[in-house]
Amino acid sequence: MSSTTELLKGAAELFPGEVVTQAHVRHLDLPSGAGRFALITLDNGLDHTKPTTFGPQSLANLNAAIDQVEKEASDGAITGVGITGKPFIFAVGADLKGVELLGRHEDALAIGKGGHDVFRRLSGLAVPTFAYYNGAAMGGGVEVGLHCTYRTVSTAIPAFSLPEVFLGLVPGWGGCALLPNLIGADRAVSVIIENSLNQNRQLKGRQVYELGIADAIFEGADFLEQSLTWTAAVLKGELAVERPTVDRGDAWDQAVARGRAVADSKVHGAAPAAYRALNIIAAAKDGDLSAGFDAEDQALADLIMGDELRSGIYAFNLVQKRAKRPAGAPDKSLARPVTKVGVVGAGLMASQLALLFLRRLEVPVVLTDIDQERVDKGVGYVHAEIEKLLGKGRVNQDKANRLKGLVSGVLDKAEGFADADFIIEAVFEEIGVKQQVFAEVEAVAPAHAILATNTSSLSVTEMASKLKHPERVVGFHFFNPVAILPLLEIVRGEQTDDASLATAFGVARKLKKTAVLVKDAPAFVVNRILTRFMGEIQNVIDEGTPVEVAERAVEPLGLPMSPLVLLELVGPAIGLHVSETLNRAFPERFTVSQNLAAVVKAGKRGFYVHDSGAPVLDPEVAALLQQGDTVLTEEQTRERVLDAVAQEIGLMLDEGVVAEAQDIDLCLITGAGWPFHLGGITPYLDRSGVSQRVNGKPFLAQGVASVPA
Repeated sequence: MSSTTELLKGAAELFPGEVVTQAHVRHLDLPSGAGRFALITLDNGLDHTKPTTFGPQSLANLNAAIDQVEKEASDGAITGVGITGKPFIFAVGADLKGVELLGRHEDALAIGKGGHDVFRRLSGLAVPTFAYYNGAAMGGGVEVGLHCTYRTVSTAIPAFSLPEVFLGLVPGWGGCALLPNLIGADRAVSVIIENSLNQNRQLKGRQVYELGIADAIFEGADFLEQSLTWTAAVLKGELAVERPTVDRGDAWDQAVARGRAVADSKVHGAAPAAYRALNIIAAAKDGDLSAGFDAEDQALADLIMGDELRSGIYAFNLVQKRAKRPAGAPDKSLARPVTKVGVVGAGLMASQLALLFLRRLEVPVVLTDIDQERVDKGVGYVHAEIEKLLGKGRVNQDKANRLKGLVSGVLDKAEGFADADFIIEAVFEEIGVKQQVFAEVEAVAPAHAILATNTSSLSVTEMASKLKHPERVVGFHFFNPVAILPLLEIVRGEQTDDASLATAFGVARKLKKTAVLVKDAPAFVVNRILTRFMGEIQNVIDEGTPVEVAERAVEPLGLPMSPLVLLELVGPAIGLHVSETLNRAFPERFTVSQNLAAVVKAGKRGFYVHDSGAPVLDPEVAALLQQGDTVLTEEQTRERVLDAVAQEIGLMLDEGVVAEAQDIDLCLITGAGWPFHLGGITPYLDRSGVSQRVNGKPFLAQGVASVPA
């Protein structure tokens, strides 16, 4: 038994629940007399909704297939070997479920070595090898192809990436060493570092070809047939594959330096994966692949045994699994159909909502507002956005016409909402205004219609309290920009019934949003946590700590933007309004900053000016600030801010605002863009000891987002 076989057998015993991928070998005669060819197809026996992965047994199956074709190649029975995937899927990398179970460094090292030992055999066969990227390819799926002599790619591929850094790993089965040696360091840095740290940006088939990862590109309909014809031409010498010479001079070093700058701007040194990957890319400059593979093995093992990766996997599971089965959601069978949507308001937020409902539900959507000019502007916004989609080729002319025909605007709510099934308001954030709107809507809407509010902080129960049927009112809180941020906080008022709630969750699914059930508590989840977080930063500044010190203090969290840049995005007036709402509810913990109030009163859009391209404290804002004489260090500021956040999350869980800490993290990841390497926030608070210090216990059990005990 070979050492590779033994290694994989031992690893397989650690992964009892692996969804095993088979590696089927079939033989065919290539066109134009190019000889007998062996084609390996990776297939886990499930449809495209269950992508093919590589666990230890799956790697063992591929290893056995390579045993077979290696002998055939040595015997002269075949002229080449190809590898492809099942319909729509090539392969999407390592089986992360198994990685979660690993508790020893040597076991983690075995996973890295096992993948390398199998994949690198493809480059050592006596005949050329070909990877046919027919469908989604990620991580190890991309890497197995990099070990082949040639690669083709389908135009229909929706997703192609090396996402490991996004999760807290490195491409550890050849990606860091092979890719820069194939397409150059700068392009490799873009794929491995930049795309991963930009919310796991995916490549399409055309981009894969243009980057030089694939040598040829073919249409999806007859992709394999065209790839085999191309293969025959290559094997017969009728077609020479030419690749540009890789620049191994200063350009390589500059690419690595650029990668470090990207990593610094995204994670500020707070997560190790990007830097480990860059070290391997830097060392790959001399083309020594064996040394590169050894470095990948070591990095993979070290990172697998680190809590950042466990937090990344935890975050991935929240987004991929928990998001699809929202905790506390009523039975789907209670949901009522929605065949028409009403939107109260025609401002920017309301218009964004109208566009989203229109695109996802493809049912009539009608907007109302207080005058015709506003209504026309709202409908005009939706029409203009559809035209943009048409211009980008996202919809065809027929669909664009149909969508535009489905959206309308009226002044008379009775005319617009008499047959609507779901009506959402997006008007001024003031309880009296919203109560009046709902009273007007209830008077004209059908008895079964859901009345939804997009409030960011007000009580849904109070909003519904004067209605005849408060049971059909539900909070439906979107995050701006609506088209980009996935989170939808669904708020159950005290009277909301199961049918209304089930309908709200059903609509959320059709909108392709991540819905989290939230108790009707002030500011719900994201805004409450962010307001406590931002409020403590503001308190520190007000007491005397310089703005730049307070901002730098939280850089180690690797958040998508600094607190005051976030305030600028939200809008100081909205931030002030939410802090006032929470101050009324919890005056002992939430303050209202007089400096922030002064900034809002002065009509400033934020604390910074951006004339130089980078944020610089606005001199006019600096003149407004009235600070005390208590100056904290960055470390003291960070400790104070994190203590405040840990306390607030503990109180929210005690109040039952959400079912579990996992829902807090899911909300912050999908509604505020908090990083995967933090796992949202609670794993970070646990591993840094803040949870224990503040609440006397961690939020999560050992092994949930950390290495098992």
